[in-house]
Amino acid sequence: MNRDVPALLPTAVLCAGRLMACVFVIGILGGSAGWAEGPQAIELIARDPAGHGLLCRSQEKTILIVAGTPREMGTAHGTLLREEAKRLVERVLYLVGGAESIQSGTWFLDRIAEIERRTLSHTPERFLAECDALAEAAGVSTRDGRYANLFPERFHCSGVAVRGKATADGSVVHARVLDYMRDIHIQDCAAVVVFMPEGRNTWMTLGYAGFIGTVTAMNEKGLAIGEMGGGGVGDWDGVPMTYLLRDVMERASTVDEALDILRNSPRTCEYYYVLSDKWRSIAGVHADARQMTVLQPGEQHPQLPFVPEDTVLMSGPDRAEVLSDRLQQHYGKIDVATMIEIIKRPVAMTSNLHNAVFAPETLDMWFADAGRHTVACDEPYSHANLADLVRFYKSTMADAAGAGRRAVGR
Repeated sequence: MNRDVPALLPTAVLCAGRLMACVFVIGILGGSAGWAEGPQAIELIARDPAGHGLLCRSQEKTILIVAGTPREMGTAHGTLLREEAKRLVERVLYLVGGAESIQSGTWFLDRIAEIERRTLSHTPERFLAECDALAEAAGVSTRDGRYANLFPERFHCSGVAVRGKATADGSVVHARVLDYMRDIHIQDCAAVVVFMPEGRNTWMTLGYAGFIGTVTAMNEKGLAIGEMGGGGVGDWDGVPMTYLLRDVMERASTVDEALDILRNSPRTCEYYYVLSDKWRSIAGVHADARQMTVLQPGEQHPQLPFVPEDTVLMSGPDRAEVLSDRLQQHYGKIDVATMIEIIKRPVAMTSNLHNAVFAPETLDMWFADAGRHTVACDEPYSHANLADLVRFYKSTMADAAGAGRRAVGR
C-alpha cells in the first residue's frame, strides 16, 4: 500500500494526482500547555471603509474579522486582504493548475469548470454572493474567485481523534495537521479568519486569504471540525466540501447536529471528518456521495493499527503506526503540549503546511504555519481565542462609532 494513502481508504478508490494529507487529533487538555497561552496582544492594522471588517496582527500572524451580510463580508475580505487574495488565486489556479494540466493531460481550468457546473445547484446562494463580492473587491474575476474556492475539491488529506481515558483531565482538545503543497508557499497568504454572519453562528477558520470555506474550524458554540480526503474524484454532484463544512459551522452547535447536516446534505467526493464539541462528544466520519459511516471512539478497523480506547484514528499506514504508538505511550497524560509533540514528524509530513489544536470548551486555538523553508510542526505555535477576537471586534467598532458621533457633534 502507498505510504501516502489514508489507512482507512481502499487503494482501489484513489485517484491519480496529488494527495492532500492531513492529521486530526482530538485529545484532552490537561494542565498548562505552555504554548502562547492566555490573552495575546492584538494590533489593529486596517478597518474596512464600509464598517464590516478589521485586519489585525497578533504574534506576527494575520487575523481577519468580517461581519454582516454575505456581500458585506466578502467585500470587507477582498478589500482588507486584496493583494494576498490575488496572490493565492494566481498560485492555486495557474501555478498548481498548470502543473496539474501537464501531469494529468487534462486542462485544469476545464476540470474546475466541470466541478463548478455540477456543484452550482447544490451550493448555498449566500456563499456564492460572498465569494463574488470578495473577488470584485480584490480585483480578480468572478470566475477565478469561484474556481479558487473549489480548488480543495481536487485534493485531499488524513486524520485521528482521542479523548477520555487517553488524556489528562477530561476536557477536549482537537488538533489538526495539514500536509499540503508547502512548496508553492500559500503559507504566505495564511490568515486566521473570523466570520460573523448575520443570523448564524460566529466561527473561525485557520485558512488563507481569498478562501471563504474551511477545512479546519471552530464556532462560538464550541463545535470544532476538520477534514481528510479519500477518493471518489468525479463525484461532484453535491455541496463543495469546504462550503459544507462552513455550513456546519454556521448552523450546528453540537457534534450530533453537525452529523445531521453532513448526513442530510448532498455530498461530493469521499472524505473523512473529525468533530468535537464542548460537551466532550467526538466522532469520526467516513462519507462519500452515496453513504455515510460514523466511527465511534475506540472502534477497530482492519485497515488501521491498534486504536486505543477513546480514540478514532485515520492516517497513512506508516504515519498511523507512529501515531498509534505515540498515543499509547502518552495514554492518560495527554495535554496540549504533549499533543503538539505527538503530531510532529513523521506524523506530520515534509509538506506540513499548518497545524491547529482546538480546545472547544474554552474556544482556544493554538496554531502554526509552515515557514519558507520549515514545516509547520517545527514552527512556534501562536494562540487565538474566538471569544476574545469577537470582543475585540465589537469594542473596536463601538469605539469607532463613538468617535464618529463625537466628530459629528462638534
